Amino acid sequence: MAKSKINRNIYLAVGAIALAIYGRFFFVKTVGLRNNNPGNIRFNAANDWVGQIGQDKRGYVIFDKPENGIRAMGKVLDSYARQGIVKLTQIISRWAPDNENDTASYLAHVASQTGWDPGFIPVRSEGDYHALVKAIIKHENGFIPPSYDDQFITNALGLA
Repeated sequence: MAKSKINRNIYLAVGAIALAIYGRFFFVKTVGLRNNNPGNIRFNAANDWVGQIGQDKRGYVIFDKPENGIRAMGKVLDSYARQGIVKLTQIISRWAPDNENDTASYLAHVASQTGWDPGFIPVRSEGDYHALVKAIIKHENGFIPPSYDDQFITNALGLA
């Protein structure tokens, strides 16, 4: 009898651990995911983003759906390119400035996720934005939601 009670407790403990681990991915949403803004784009009154429905108390844009949040990420990257902010190191330094982030760590993570050197120049027409956006989403949120598969990201970037 004691052995079955121990086994039951082990199963309960394992179940609780699994729920704690997987709950993060299925039940808990980060600020960026709650706001449909997986890149955590800051609100700016000068930008009237497609699908923008407000801002949260931290100053992040709230979008109506995640596709519009990813679309905005593509638009921001296009804007950077027009301003001459083209190397990965420049992009990440602008996206995640030192006053709010550990920019060096952010850059190292994105470089690791994409396989790019910090001096690499991502080009939209070469499909590089897809990998960059995916890496930014992972860094900003800690993971990429299963619903954000490659086709979803490609389609959302195609809206930009």
